[in-house]
Amino acid sequence: MNYRSLRAPAAEFVGTALFVLVGAGSAVANAAGALGVALANGIGLALVVTIMMPISGGHINPAVSFALWLGKQIDTLTLGRYVVAQLLGAIVGALFIKLLFPASAARMMSLGTPQVSGAIGFWAAVGLEALFTFFLVSAVYGTGVSAQRERVAGFAIGLVVVVCVLGGGVLTGAALNPARAFGPALVSWDWHAQAVYWLGPYSCSARSGAK
Repeated sequence: MNYRSLRAPAAEFVGTALFVLVGAGSAVANAAGALGVALANGIGLALVVTIMMPISGGHINPAVSFALWLGKQIDTLTLGRYVVAQLLGAIVGALFIKLLFPASAARMMSLGTPQVSGAIGFWAAVGLEALFTFFLVSAVYGTGVSAQRERVAGFAIGLVVVVCVLGGGVLTGAALNPARAFGPALVSWDWHAQAVYWLGPYSCSARSGAK
């Protein structure tokens, strides 16, 4: 394995760590309410995708990588490297939250681990996460694999996240991303409804990527 083969996974690692730090960190800070959390997640993802796209494609999400693999945009080895890098990056991002934020706030918010509201059931939550991820993957396929992707993809993908967090954040946290849920959950050891954030995004990715 040479330097070039590590460069793209390293970009996914750093990008996911930064996204989790900003996105989950905004939930822990909770200083600007739902709108602030939505903007932090959306703008944070938009910037990370834009920065990392020339290096790795700017996936920053195992479900996105899986959908692109099914669509034959990346090979199996790249998929494996990206997913491992994304999950490790999410853990590092959560560790930074634990180090940087007051212990009481971080503990109360489980380091920004997304939570399913008691107002909806398990499968309803899975369905919502699948729907939100469908919008995200559609934005990726609509812009992220186009000739103009470096100009428009980050903005479009970030905007989808803003809308989904505003529309469904109170119900599921609108993670749309297994890594975003996994990193904070592992570090805080809060596995509440963790399966929602894998079943929903991956089921949607399987349908979207196989088309």
